[in-house]
Amino acid sequence: MSEEILPRIREEIAALPPYRQGKQAGADAFKLSSNENPFDPLPSVLAALSDATPMNRYPDATAGALRARLGERYGVAPDAVHVASGSVAILYQLVLAAATVGDEVVYAWRSFEAYPGLPLVAGATGVQVPLTADARHDLDAMAAAVTERTRVVIVCTPNNPTGPIVTSAEFAAFVEKVPQDVLIVLDEAYAEFVTAPDAVDGLAERIFEAHPNVVVLRTFSKAYGLAGLRVGYAIGHPRVLDAARTTAIPLSVTAAAERAAIASLDAEDELRARVAVIVERRTELVEGLRAQGWDVPDAQGNFVWLPTGEATADVAAAFEEAGLIVRAFPGDGIRISVGEAESLPRVLAVAAAQRA
Repeated sequence: MSEEILPRIREEIAALPPYRQGKQAGADAFKLSSNENPFDPLPSVLAALSDATPMNRYPDATAGALRARLGERYGVAPDAVHVASGSVAILYQLVLAAATVGDEVVYAWRSFEAYPGLPLVAGATGVQVPLTADARHDLDAMAAAVTERTRVVIVCTPNNPTGPIVTSAEFAAFVEKVPQDVLIVLDEAYAEFVTAPDAVDGLAERIFEAHPNVVVLRTFSKAYGLAGLRVGYAIGHPRVLDAARTTAIPLSVTAAAERAAIASLDAEDELRARVAVIVERRTELVEGLRAQGWDVPDAQGNFVWLPTGEATADVAAAFEEAGLIVRAFPGDGIRISVGEAESLPRVLAVAAAQRA
């Protein structure tokens, strides 16, 4: 048999591992690997879904109703809002629009695991800047890593998967150090869970107005519990967002996702109450793990980080054996999403056994 001949693929793409989703959980296990909201959708959101546009019709390509609603919420024109199938989709669109061969994209590491693939897909080069010893962004080092080739800098706060935030003062100083023609993406996918009073809030502080090179990302996947519908948004300068809209896959936000997002905004008080419960559970986990001797960084998302280092695979296996599906990052640590109340004692019991 002759050797199978396949189409030629870019070497750097062939070498890049595809995005790895959190492992699914069995019937008797808790899935704590994907930072999902453990609560079922609100009845009002389900009702909105039942009224969604028939599936034989295309959705509004601009997600105009949702953009108008978000514009009203944040006091900006609809053109200053961009909606896509998750905030990570907007990240891809922005990097594709801003960077190409010979350019660089700077980001902290370890951070969101999709980041390394962003510049590679665009043909650009990723520049990873190590986190500090306490698992935080080293913004001074990131600013120093910016060169004439830098086109995009990504700042993730709270940082996924380690948990700490970037403060308002730190980000303000950082923005002043970065050239105005370099795009800064402030990835705030977990902003609703933040309780630190000094945390940067790109929307409340309206950073995008004083600095048109800053785009703020948010999502409905986490706090709003719409991970399965895929809808996120960006707020920024209309001309910058036009570039993202140009590189976007058309019609990627479904009518169901748009309706559910609007219904979720209508149910803000109920959803915020659920977020408060998740924050309480997060606090219980952090305090319990630290009492056992774990060096848990400040947790400001809906997850906690265990710096298990070389023991990561063994510790993750112990969690899985106990019916707890967690997210392992070999050689670094384990991210545990805050899930159902019943999962907390089991997480703490397994973690304690690993410290014994």
